[in-house]
Amino acid sequence: MKVAVGLSGGVDSSVAALLLKEQGHDVVGITMKLWRGQYKGGPRDACFGAGEAEDIAAAESFARQVGIEYRLFDCSEQYDKTIVRYFRETYLSGRTPNPCVFCNAAMKFGLLPRLAAEAGLAFDAFATGHYARVERRGERWAIVRAADESKDQSYFLYRLSQAQLARQVFPLGGMTKREVREIARSRGLAAAEKPDSQDFYSGDTNELIGEPDRPGDIVDSSGRVLARHTGFWHYTIGQRKGLGIGGAGEPYYVIDLNACRNQVVVGRADEAVRTSLEVGDMNWVAIAPTDEPIPCRVKVRSAGRLVPATLTAGRAEFPSGIAGVAPGQSAVFYGADSDDLLCGGTIL
Repeated sequence: MKVAVGLSGGVDSSVAALLLKEQGHDVVGITMKLWRGQYKGGPRDACFGAGEAEDIAAAESFARQVGIEYRLFDCSEQYDKTIVRYFRETYLSGRTPNPCVFCNAAMKFGLLPRLAAEAGLAFDAFATGHYARVERRGERWAIVRAADESKDQSYFLYRLSQAQLARQVFPLGGMTKREVREIARSRGLAAAEKPDSQDFYSGDTNELIGEPDRPGDIVDSSGRVLARHTGFWHYTIGQRKGLGIGGAGEPYYVIDLNACRNQVVVGRADEAVRTSLEVGDMNWVAIAPTDEPIPCRVKVRSAGRLVPATLTAGRAEFPSGIAGVAPGQSAVFYGADSDDLLCGGTIL
């Protein structure tokens, strides 16, 4: 089988490609070029930043080492028009963006393999180093949580279409991170000790937003002014640190962002907890769309806990409560007693 593997220069995608080659598949490595130098960037290891040239060089070096074809595709203009623009506009509307989710569906699993095919690369499947699994469920393809729960990345993949999943391969879905690094060490791969990328952007994300300071009030839920800020987009729902609110007692958390009034609304811990949410722009994965009540578990942040819930016609209820439910972020729903990703959408 001919498999195109998305290579990032990191250990996960490198081991994914290596395993497929060792299994006898005809492997070609393909990489997205996203950086054009239009932003300042910074020192952090990130998916988008000025250090991209080093990652591309690492991916190309790996391909030479293991003897696979390698191709680089410039996706920078489309990335700026879609992902960076989405990031900026979402923040300025008072919501919290989820750039990695939308980049996966539109760019990494969308534009990249499409450009490869248009360039004459014929392949039967597309693979990445994500920690997740794809399995058949009747007439549908399901995304299944990874065996290594601490590394599971299914949350970021919920927007993949059935057509994308039909030819998707996740070679690392049944492995632990320790096993992946051990394979990389045993094969002498340069990426064996390379740290994981932790951020979306290597620099200050305010640079991407590009908005001048706009002083406003930090208020409590009754409207009482507690402090000042330089722009509501500098804050996120659930944030506790960096609010500049002195005084003893229980800490404050950001519970709302009012873009129209340029206000950051804060509250005590109990005010930050929600027991329901509305979700829109749904993508259905393991099950077909339905308005019937679905017993499930919901996650509202990639590193958040799974909480028992019931999803009915775009409304999720979870009596145990979740702190930090942020409009613009993703709510992803899993089986009540399985690791199948049922569906997901944007928190309204």
